[in-house]
Amino acid sequence: MTTRRALLMMMGSGMLAGCTSPMAAISAWDPGYRRMYAALDDEPFSVPAVDLDRVDPKFWRREVSFPSSHPRGTVIVDPDARYAYLVTERGRAIRYGVGVGREEAFNFRGSAVIGHKAKWPGWTPTANMIRRQPERYARFAGGLPGGLENPLGARALYLYRNGQDTYYRLHGTVEPWTIGTMVSSGCVRFMNQDIIDLYNRVPNGARVVVMPASDSEA
Repeated sequence: MTTRRALLMMMGSGMLAGCTSPMAAISAWDPGYRRMYAALDDEPFSVPAVDLDRVDPKFWRREVSFPSSHPRGTVIVDPDARYAYLVTERGRAIRYGVGVGREEAFNFRGSAVIGHKAKWPGWTPTANMIRRQPERYARFAGGLPGGLENPLGARALYLYRNGQDTYYRLHGTVEPWTIGTMVSSGCVRFMNQDIIDLYNRVPNGARVVVMPASDSEA
């Protein structure tokens, strides 16, 4: 019989397989994840608990081995894998599951810095978003204040390049079940509990590197 120790080792190396029960097994054996993604009642708006049965366990936050030449404090986004990494020390990182642009052409690529951080940010769709999908975005042209219905979720980190806002963000989401998919209009979305964790760890000026997707031009 497979021991709990052996299964946990497989989880850490990403080799856990199975067609029916890995999510339930991890949830039951590691209540730390339930605490990690529990409801947050000390926010201006109460953040609901994440239903982990709707999110693939490989996208749950964890510390991982991550050989990299980037310095500590760098955020690296891998759109292909649907992960964001915060480099914490040599060879290690905190890994977060993310959702990325539903079309590769929408995704930001390259280096930027966090030029602004916001709690419960307001949101206004860009002119391009309204032009592409007026039926979805035109009614929000005047902006939407922060709150539980706001698509930026509980936090936003605004990406700047050469001192200018790129209009791309790392932000929370009101749809945590979309983590691990190509779903956004180009921004990188996190579960609210994860973007709050990242927000608390990185300062303004932190470097962000978004890797090109495999089928995008370099």
